[in-house]
Amino acid sequence: MSIPHRRREGFFALAAFALCIPAANWLIGHVGTFCVPQGPCLIPVAPGISAPSGVLMIGLALVLRDLVQRRLGLGWAAGAILAGSALSALVAPPALVVASAIAFLLSELADLAVYTPLARRGLVRAVALSGLAGLAVDSVVFLWLAFGSLDFLAGQMLGKAWMVLLALPVMAWLKRRDERLGLLPA
Repeated sequence: MSIPHRRREGFFALAAFALCIPAANWLIGHVGTFCVPQGPCLIPVAPGISAPSGVLMIGLALVLRDLVQRRLGLGWAAGAILAGSALSALVAPPALVVASAIAFLLSELADLAVYTPLARRGLVRAVALSGLAGLAVDSVVFLWLAFGSLDFLAGQMLGKAWMVLLALPVMAWLKRRDERLGLLPA
């Protein structure tokens, strides 16, 4: 794979990362097994545990940010976080603008802080651990700012964790492919 191809993959990950934000906000209001009147649509994330459907996209965004950094570099990843936070504030339901934007910013920064030192020593481990850090920060900050309660913490964290876990085989494949082709991270 050439450097231009790697950059194309990076820009694809960047676009997908950006799309996760409006997708999360759309899902939360439109897709679920049960939609709370004047509230979120919920999906089951484990037996007896539900979460707003937008958690799936937030979990995916954490992984995509890691891929943006791997393909395009730290500067692009930091810019994506700032742009994503602004986009989150623009597309969040009015009652959740502050909680959504701040939770997004802090969780993605936590993801970056954990991923960056671990990435060269093990991509899959770095993605898994940074994803866990990011989803924990996102869940706690969002719930506390939006509702003043952590009552739905388990569902929030599990929903995001499923997406991180589902992405790990893809990240392992990318790492093996990069090694086979002699590519180093950006």
